[in-house]
Amino acid sequence: MHNNWSIFFWVIYPYAMLASFIIGNFIRFKYFHASITAKSSEIFEKKKLIAGSITFHVGIILAFFGHCLGMLVPKSWTAYFGITDHMYHLFGSLVMGIPAGLLAFIGIAILTYRRMTVRRVFKTSSLNDIIVDWALLITITLGLACTISGAFIDFDYRVTISPWVRSLFTFHPQWQLMASVPLIYKVHVLCGFAIFGYFPYTRLVHALTLPWQYMFRRFIVYRRRVNAY
Repeated sequence: MHNNWSIFFWVIYPYAMLASFIIGNFIRFKYFHASITAKSSEIFEKKKLIAGSITFHVGIILAFFGHCLGMLVPKSWTAYFGITDHMYHLFGSLVMGIPAGLLAFIGIAILTYRRMTVRRVFKTSSLNDIIVDWALLITITLGLACTISGAFIDFDYRVTISPWVRSLFTFHPQWQLMASVPLIYKVHVLCGFAIFGYFPYTRLVHALTLPWQYMFRRFIVYRRRVNAY
């Protein structure tokens, strides 16, 4: 029975969330493209929106690329270039990971507080908006806790979680690797996959839309109006 639950959480569930992400985004872009927007509530409140939005986006972008490096780059590769475990942990996790996590946490905390306390923002928020804010806040908090706790516990995610993630993409999931992972890391991983699965059905999908048309559009010429005397 224990193995069945492990297979569900570390094989079936991740693939289900990834399938939801891929298929959901395809359908959203193909048939509901006009619904892809990050509608602004700036008219209702501006100061907290600017502070939270900028802080969150900078932090989450840094955290995303940090996760990509940590999960997708094998430990043997960094060792080949002379990067020891101590160097990787010190600069990768503590010097870069904690500041990125703090920025993302502070940003989403401000945005969530704003949505829940500014009356007009709350009234115009959909259920999806509220769920996404709280889901991001919880997941980022767990991720920051994992990064900080890594300095005090003897656990190397690069020999457990990282190879498990890579095994998902090679379609040979090594779910046994997750057995020794601390609970807080497991919950963080499950929440992260939940956000991936829910992603296509929220306003988060706007993150995948890049304004490529601005690179190829014709120049706009502005002419100063000359006052007639």
